[in-house]
Amino acid sequence: MRALNTCIRAALVSGALASAVLAGTTAAHADVADTPQVTEVGYSNVTPLAQAAVGLPKVSPSQLLRLAQSQVGIRENSLGGGTKFQAWYMSTPRAQQTLARDGGTLSGYANAAWCDMFVSWVGDRLGITPVLGSDSYTVQHARWFAANNRWGTAATPGAVVFFGWSGGKSFDDIDHVGFVIRDNGDGTIQTVEGNTGNGAVEVRTRSTDSVVGYGYPYYTATDKA
Repeated sequence: MRALNTCIRAALVSGALASAVLAGTTAAHADVADTPQVTEVGYSNVTPLAQAAVGLPKVSPSQLLRLAQSQVGIRENSLGGGTKFQAWYMSTPRAQQTLARDGGTLSGYANAAWCDMFVSWVGDRLGITPVLGSDSYTVQHARWFAANNRWGTAATPGAVVFFGWSGGKSFDDIDHVGFVIRDNGDGTIQTVEGNTGNGAVEVRTRSTDSVVGYGYPYYTATDKA
């Protein structure tokens, strides 16, 4: 079983195509090279995610960040569990799919690292899972963004940021995930993350040296300048 007790292995993703998730089938993951294929901002919008966005609620990056930041202070119990994010994930069809892929038991998610469960919960509450992804394994979530041509190196507000504490830049170096609030312009970014600090949702300032890359949800609305 992939390490369900670390954020390395706790990332939310719906599958290589969002329609597979909605249909309740096990999603296939594209064979993406270990070194991420970088797509700068300016990526094509003609992607499967653009198609999946049709009919979804209108959600902008600022709306997503407001919801994510409203969860600040929620904390796990002494066993590393007890959050609504873990309970929600266990109730979803996606949990059965990731168990089939990774092994383990459904109850194992109850006290598993939940950084990507938090990311996925936010997308679910806003109704944009098909264009943000849902998973319990950060590496596969990052691969999903890359497979959908939504992966790059720019810290844009609302991007899903994947961290590797070793400083490595391959998918398998990923340890943790959160949302970008802003690029501070000084080699750091401000983020909102679940399962950070002492096991809570917190706003953090992170060095970009620890960033492996960014996944860009296909937002269905834009923020006014």
